[in-house]
Amino acid sequence: MSNLNLRSGQMVTIIDYGMGNLRSVQKACELLGEICLVSGEKEQILNASRLILPGVGAFSQAAECLERNGLDEAIIEAANRGTPILGICLGMQLLFAVSHEGGVFSGLGLIPGEITRFNEGVKCPHMGWNSITPMENRLFKGVEAGEYVYFVHSYRAAEINRQWSAATCFYGGEFTCAVAKDNIFGTQFHPEKSGETGLKILRNFLMQEAGKNAD
Repeated sequence: MSNLNLRSGQMVTIIDYGMGNLRSVQKACELLGEICLVSGEKEQILNASRLILPGVGAFSQAAECLERNGLDEAIIEAANRGTPILGICLGMQLLFAVSHEGGVFSGLGLIPGEITRFNEGVKCPHMGWNSITPMENRLFKGVEAGEYVYFVHSYRAAEINRQWSAATCFYGGEFTCAVAKDNIFGTQFHPEKSGETGLKILRNFLMQEAGKNAD
């Protein structure tokens, strides 16, 4: 991976709530020249110039961890202030209103829509490299249709307004694998594990400024 030499001079905070793949995300940002703070403190989340919400594991447990520490309210407040936020994998799912993983659980509600399991007959988890089709938006600037990224998941976004679908992927059918709504972004795949393509996407996010639209 080449260093894309991003130099923003502003602090990015990776949210630590006990369920994120923190170090790999931090290392990817460092490759781009970005110094990141890893924190589970509400004040630091509210003061961040940009936020990254990683995540691995079960939706209900992750939502409980965020709520228990008051981080859900901090993330929502930061979002309402216009702070750019990127959710990765489970972190993207947490941005949605509802998940049906193991029941019905509320998310952060920053993206209207639901998280549901892949249809029956589709092998789960969807794991490994797959190609994507990006829409025209700032998160995927310089990314072409057919480029490959790395996935590990059994649930995906459903019931989502097409205008907020930033990229799609085909696995047992087409599904939204990335979202962009105002200052809220999400990738179901792991950009930090997706080589040069992933670094381009991370770089595009790190270039976002508060108050800018996603398209």
